[in-house]
Amino acid sequence: MKYATSSLACGIGLGLSLSMGTISAIAAPPAPPAPLSAQAQQLQTQYEAMLNGLKAGLSKALPPVDDAAKATLQQARAAVAKATADARTAKDALGKVGTAKALVDHANGKWLGGAAKGIAAAEAALKKATTDAEREAANKDLATWQADKEAGLKALAERQAALEAAKLEEPKLAAANQAAQDALAKAQAAELAAATASLKVVESFLASDKLDAKLVLCAVLANATPKGLAEFAALGKEQAVTVTTLLTDEALMKAMLAAGGAKDGMYGQAAQIYAAIQKASPRAKDGLYQKLALAVSLEHAVPIKQSNPKAATNAPDTVDPLKRYQHFEKASLAGELDPAFKTLNTWELRNVVNGDEPDETLAWGREMLRNYRPDHVLNPDYGWRYSRAVATDVRYGSQNVKDDLPELQQYQNIIKNGGICGRRAFFGRFILRAFGMPTTARPQRGHAALSRWTPDGWVINLGAGWGCPEAKGVMELSDTDFVLETQIRKNPAQHAKALRAQWAADAIGEQKYVSLKPSSGGFWGMMALYSKKAAVGDKPATPAALGENLGEANESAEVRSRALVKATVTDADKKITVAPNGTITIPAAACGGAQILGSFAGGHQIFSGGGTITCDVEIPRPGKYALTAKVVTVQDNPKMQLVANSTSPVDITIPYTIGKWQQTPAAEVTLTQGKNSLRLTRPAESRGLTIKEFTLTPLK
Repeated sequence: MKYATSSLACGIGLGLSLSMGTISAIAAPPAPPAPLSAQAQQLQTQYEAMLNGLKAGLSKALPPVDDAAKATLQQARAAVAKATADARTAKDALGKVGTAKALVDHANGKWLGGAAKGIAAAEAALKKATTDAEREAANKDLATWQADKEAGLKALAERQAALEAAKLEEPKLAAANQAAQDALAKAQAAELAAATASLKVVESFLASDKLDAKLVLCAVLANATPKGLAEFAALGKEQAVTVTTLLTDEALMKAMLAAGGAKDGMYGQAAQIYAAIQKASPRAKDGLYQKLALAVSLEHAVPIKQSNPKAATNAPDTVDPLKRYQHFEKASLAGELDPAFKTLNTWELRNVVNGDEPDETLAWGREMLRNYRPDHVLNPDYGWRYSRAVATDVRYGSQNVKDDLPELQQYQNIIKNGGICGRRAFFGRFILRAFGMPTTARPQRGHAALSRWTPDGWVINLGAGWGCPEAKGVMELSDTDFVLETQIRKNPAQHAKALRAQWAADAIGEQKYVSLKPSSGGFWGMMALYSKKAAVGDKPATPAALGENLGEANESAEVRSRALVKATVTDADKKITVAPNGTITIPAAACGGAQILGSFAGGHQIFSGGGTITCDVEIPRPGKYALTAKVVTVQDNPKMQLVANSTSPVDITIPYTIGKWQQTPAAEVTLTQGKNSLRLTRPAESRGLTIKEFTLTPLK
């Protein structure tokens, strides 16, 4: 789609410093507003007159709605709000029975079970003790665990009593919960009936684009505010031209509004960024890249503070919008992004380009995962593609966060040292953005949850499903409204109706509907909401949450190393080659004890989550060889021990490669003529290790 932007771009350079401020990392008390300049005051008066004129005209043009119908809808909404609160209270009360049972299970299992294991270990240590110091330490441990057992038995008795008491109340609580849920369903049906009746009255208006030109102009003026536009336009001639051009470009304003509007109402800033991108890239005027340009412009209208390495003192404070666009355009053209990237709409693309990571870190993320875990990149399950790396490789626990390196970027440190809750979710969203996949924060107590796009709808990774009462919403929307928003956007004609209702709310100055405050908003805001529900259905189907049980846990080495996409291996792939100088190359496919994966570098590679890697090799000339391996790691790894035949173990140092291919330091090994068996053993605490090949170079 082309927009009339030639005059918008005229005279605007690529630098955005005049209009782009910075975001403070720590919120400070708001400073008193600076007085407007005379020019800004004049512009504000001009924009206010324009907005007031539009509001007056549109108020008369909107279809009249009976006051009694409005009152009925408001009363129905209030009844739903009360019934919702009552239903939540009743459900929470009934849930106390389950909580009491969980506490009993915890005392029986982890508490007493852990104490039993500790006592057994201490008693075994006591039997093996040969010195007074060892016996003293073992007795001390034994006393500690026995005290823990006594505390557990006491807690179990208390919790069992609480469970029995809760069970006595359970029938009454279950009946109260059922009654509350029935009352909620009845209130929701009444609300839906009232909204449906009003929708019939305004249907012809919502279905017509007759007033769109005035509606979109009014909506932009109202959301940007005359003062905000005036302050931006007064910055200079270029900014003034930008605002004027924007307010005369109906198609651009409509596209901005349809994609969710400029961040914090900064329409002038968004228009300036959009013009700069289109001036820099001819591709940004049509199709996918026009949507990408608009997405960047709307999201970066408020500068995004950039997360940088601590050592990079000269790094910019905020993400450069033009460079962010150019990064994704280049990656898309190079085929580095997910194939579905080209199908995304502008609103979805906003949730790709809004990360705080530097562009070079996005490039690193793609290279790292393609090198280290290509099976995550090729995972046919879209619900886990890329983001499965959180469960397999971002260790749960904060004990190693202290080892973050100042020379590494934030996301490199997260996969290196792990973390809890936020850090794991941050990495999951980062790696999705790196491959062009939309993702949003979805905070939930006790889980590293995130939401992500799939072709079948948005799903939750590492947390409870949509509607979880412990979740804090998504993008300032409740779970229900966010899912509704994702689904209405699949139907542009129905989405347009909802937009017109919202523009009508702006035209008459209604209080905004805030999703997380159900009682907010006026009549037209409710028409926007219920036109979506009417089109999608009151209870839209959503894909189930994925990995709730993995949200705050480490997977076993066996599970970590399990290939998601198994490679086909032929005899030719396993062929060991000998160069004229005697150097022997052992391809990954010739090895056992690890998962064989296809490699983006060609051929195969193996991934090991721990254990022993084996291979047999024919040696034409006996003697000493220098063994090296081409490896990728994303964490510090202990040394690997090499045993050739039955010789003494030789240590092989595994370098920390930060996701890039690198050769290990050479290890000297003595081999015999003919068949030699190599065993490479890794300690149990080892993290992931990817190997492309082994090389044996003869030593003179």
